[in-house]
Amino acid sequence: MPLYDDPTARPDSTVNVGPRFTYPTAGDHHWQEMRPFEAPRGDPEWHEVHVYTDAISYAPGECVQFHGSTNAAAFTLEVMRDGLKPEVVHRAEGLPGRATAMPADAYEAGCGWPVLHRWTLPAGLPSGFYLVESTVARRQGGRFVQHHFFVVRPAAGAAAGRLLHVLPTCTYTAYNDWGGANHYGGSHGPARNAMSPLLSLQRPWTRGLVKLPENAPRICATTPEPMMPLRYDFKEWSYANGFSYYYAATGWAQYDRHFALWAEREGYAVDTITQTDLHLRPELLDGYGGVVIVGHDEYWTREMRLAVESYVDRGGHLARFGANFTWQVRLEEEGRRQVCHKSNAHRTDPIRATGDDTRLTSAWEDRHVRWPGATTVGVNGLGGTYANWGRFTPRGSRGFTVYRPEHWAFADTDLSYGDVFGAEARIFGYEVDGVDYTFRDGLPYPTGKDGTPDSVEILAMTPAVMAEAPLESYTLRAYVGAHDWYEKAEMIHGVADAATLAKSYHGSGMMVSMRRGKGEVLTAASCEWVMGLTRGCAYTQRITRTILDRFGAAPAPGPGEG
Repeated sequence: MPLYDDPTARPDSTVNVGPRFTYPTAGDHHWQEMRPFEAPRGDPEWHEVHVYTDAISYAPGECVQFHGSTNAAAFTLEVMRDGLKPEVVHRAEGLPGRATAMPADAYEAGCGWPVLHRWTLPAGLPSGFYLVESTVARRQGGRFVQHHFFVVRPAAGAAAGRLLHVLPTCTYTAYNDWGGANHYGGSHGPARNAMSPLLSLQRPWTRGLVKLPENAPRICATTPEPMMPLRYDFKEWSYANGFSYYYAATGWAQYDRHFALWAEREGYAVDTITQTDLHLRPELLDGYGGVVIVGHDEYWTREMRLAVESYVDRGGHLARFGANFTWQVRLEEEGRRQVCHKSNAHRTDPIRATGDDTRLTSAWEDRHVRWPGATTVGVNGLGGTYANWGRFTPRGSRGFTVYRPEHWAFADTDLSYGDVFGAEARIFGYEVDGVDYTFRDGLPYPTGKDGTPDSVEILAMTPAVMAEAPLESYTLRAYVGAHDWYEKAEMIHGVADAATLAKSYHGSGMMVSMRRGKGEVLTAASCEWVMGLTRGCAYTQRITRTILDRFGAAPAPGPGEG
């Protein structure tokens, strides 16, 4: 098959990708200053299609409404359940096209496009991740391809012996800048150059969050050569191939799909829900012996945390193979809009007017919010953060160093004190979580100063930092630099000065175990843990199996039981 017929090979899958354009630049322009976002081209000569669904998840039997806009006379829509053997479950060809302009504020208010197609889900449709592929032919040759997704929730009462995979879709949303902006930057504000605290889910997903080519670089792709300038391979690749500036940071394609394929290959029975389901329908947890979260897991609502804590307290088990538990968000409009003011929350979040600072959409460890993530997942986001990319410990250990090999999670391995596992598969990075700790007799213990519960036991750990190391020897600029370091000092201590910065620079990524109520939490706090599964690390795979087998062996009781 020619390369240009592969829908993941080029941004719009055609030999001729459109008119070229130029813009002025300066000698010190940098990745952070040039963030292209995806939006309709709007040129009638170049056919395109953009589709989104009215909800992020559905129960079997519900009707999916596909909203969209296309300047082609007709388009094709296909729905496929993703997995080891992807299965097409719905296909509609020759759907009438209709072009509708994208609102300038689509990123926060939604696109408001008409429904172009409806499909009622079969009653027996299994839970899982369903990829939506919309395509149109182009007169210039090839076709334009766009990807969206929705999740089918599990049927009630079908949990026994199954694991529940919760997709961190609040993080997907936070990085989705389709239409102009996300929680990191974009075209928001008077100068059209700021992040948006409000993000709508009524818009498409930016290219790369749903589907990626196999060779798309990861953030922790390479170890830098000695004394050589920095490389950010994932940024270079995204520019060269027309994928999202943020594709490598989050999404099904980059993280959750790796776990889903491995779990299916290993024979685990897995159901899937989104964080929106966790927020709106916490009863979906009932009956599952184990709940699994993987990858980049950065944004949560208060309701989500309460749901998970209640589930664990009743005897449930949480296996978290992911990291970056940092920001509180709010969901509005029945989950269709996400709110997060981040470090600006003290100045801009309307919740201030209620006097309830605990609901500020800032970091969980913020001195006003005061609900450290460790009470829910055993680790804190600001206790760890960056490792093994850019100038964040660029030549550090890419695996975990074991400190308590006698713990049940290391059963049936030959790991011993001081061993490092996962380094060859590069499982440690790009963001990690940890807690404040001290050493006694050669073993790490939480100090509790950061709100970490006494029941947290540190099993393995590796250093991380909050800022990229200085580049005095180069005339180049780092990608993130020291920005997040200063933010952490200000949110926790109220000011960024020499003393608070010294307290805020160092961190660790940790594997921890925590008892809570009648249940248990096991967190391996690294975004890249899933790479140990994909790349065949024997230790990462054995540890993951041991945890899932223990946590999925028996269903947890529902409310009022046990």
